[in-house]
Amino acid sequence: MIEVDPATVVVFADIGCPWAHLAVYRLHETRARLGLQDRVRFDIRAFPLEFFNTQPTPKLVLEAETVAVGTLAPRAGWQLWQEPDHRYPVTTLPALEAVEAAKEQGLRASEQLDRALRTAFFGASRTISMRHVIEEVALGCSELDTPKLMEALDDGRARRAVMDQAQVAQGDLVQGSPHLFLPDGTNVHNPGIEMHWEGEHGKGFPLIESDDPAIYEQLLQRAAGDEGGTGGRGNG
Repeated sequence: MIEVDPATVVVFADIGCPWAHLAVYRLHETRARLGLQDRVRFDIRAFPLEFFNTQPTPKLVLEAETVAVGTLAPRAGWQLWQEPDHRYPVTTLPALEAVEAAKEQGLRASEQLDRALRTAFFGASRTISMRHVIEEVALGCSELDTPKLMEALDDGRARRAVMDQAQVAQGDLVQGSPHLFLPDGTNVHNPGIEMHWEGEHGKGFPLIESDDPAIYEQLLQRAAGDEGGTGGRGNG
């Protein structure tokens, strides 16, 4: 069982996952629209795809997904990789560690950094595996004390938590990136999305069969404990 604090949404996700970028964007946007910024927090936990697949996530796969997913929420911040290929990050572990390290300053700080790192990667082609890029992104986060974050990142004390989260995600409860868990036991993998791949990864393309963004209102109302939150139990 995934333990979730009251008024919290736990999100297992990789920072380099387009589906997770969409989910995190919709969580932030829907929470703001519902006026729940001070009532519901996001606890982002690591689902490092490279750990499970024992390889960097293939760039061709991510680009195919970016084109498909980007049409669902163009304002989330998307572009195909604009820098030379040698600058493309082959790991997201440093960024995942930074998000975890930021939790020492509270979930508000951590979720802000998580969102900013996703936007830096998908929307600005930043090499988020690099220490100086993480620091530059952190400096733009109003909730963060960046020197304290970098101190925590440099001494490596967040790595154990990230690997522990990856071990949990390796079990049967977490289906993939993103997978959301609520305090009442509700859990949904890739909320609102039905899709399949046409052809091989890296050669074919993802085909989105349906998309229901309204599920985010239901999930956030449920997390807040509001009456009328009717989000059902999803995958897992």
